[in-house]
Amino acid sequence: MRYLGEFEQLILFAVLALGDDAYGVAIRENIEERTGRAVSSGAIYTALGRLQDRKFVSSIVGEGVPGRAGRPRKHYTLEAEGARALQASYTTIQLMASGLIAKLAEVAEG
Repeated sequence: MRYLGEFEQLILFAVLALGDDAYGVAIRENIEERTGRAVSSGAIYTALGRLQDRKFVSSIVGEGVPGRAGRPRKHYTLEAEGARALQASYTTIQLMASGLIAKLAEVAEG
């Protein structure tokens, strides 16, 4: 299993959180709301493409919405392989951080 970067982890958690409503703009907004981190739509779509190539997410093009201009939304679903990769990454971080949070806070405070 290949390593997931931090941004890929954020995207996969957002797709998981949004369920059937996981499309590009909603994913970006979810990440921004939950982390306070500004994210470009281009970065989201580039990462989603890589995650789809790795079979971590799949997508379907939704129905067009009457009165809404532009292309129909592409909705993303977290696949089992992606869930396993995300779970492994999260578990690794937890194992590495175990017993070190107080020391980390101490070092961060100077």
